[in-house]
Amino acid sequence: MELRKSDSMRVTKSGTVIDGVEVTGYITVEADNVTIRNTRVRGTKGWWGILQREGRTGLKVEDSEIFGNGKQRTQFGILNQGKMITVRRVDIHTISNGILTQQGVVEDSYVHDPKYYSGDHTDMIMSTGPPAAGTELIIRHNTVINTLDQTGAIALFQDFGVIKDVTVEGNLLAGGGWSLYAGAGAKGRSSNIKVIDNVFSRRVWPKGGAAGPVSYWDNDGPGNLWRGNTWENGGTVPPG
Repeated sequence: MELRKSDSMRVTKSGTVIDGVEVTGYITVEADNVTIRNTRVRGTKGWWGILQREGRTGLKVEDSEIFGNGKQRTQFGILNQGKMITVRRVDIHTISNGILTQQGVVEDSYVHDPKYYSGDHTDMIMSTGPPAAGTELIIRHNTVINTLDQTGAIALFQDFGVIKDVTVEGNLLAGGGWSLYAGAGAKGRSSNIKVIDNVFSRRVWPKGGAAGPVSYWDNDGPGNLWRGNTWENGGTVPPG
């Protein structure tokens, strides 16, 4: 399939479908229920490859590739400032941070091989606060590899509030300082964090991450569940 060439795109019509495009630059979504599929985003210097703006919802990104040029920082592959988002079968690489969202679904994707620029904190899939009311964050069946020694492969941070209602299930995780930052923090006890049947790999660092496989787990957080998490070559990974 030959992709149509395009410069950066700004989407303002709800229900728009972008299919089969090669974008050099970025896609900014300022509408609801936008679908991006079979598309390649060649990021240039800037904040994002794909952005869903605050107040918008329903973005779907499927069967696509997003990457920086390796010379100038593309800060985020996909940045969600809005509400619901679905990321499915997407290859994201050569960026500072892969996906940032507080809610939605990220599944069957490959987020890997970031590029470090001075001052970066580098995470492949990250959340920085609780999901919007009535929503949750599901991260499942992804391969997530941070080839650096910081920060995480999957990172649940309390930058803007207490983490809750997140499922991390069936992923392959490797690299970073810790492969998984599991939601604990100074703002309060995380809750309803389910970490189930993930496989931690030593492919990048002997301990999974440079420091270890997992950190910041609230063992006594209400509804928190740690189950079936193993090393790639066998053996149980405990939460702490």
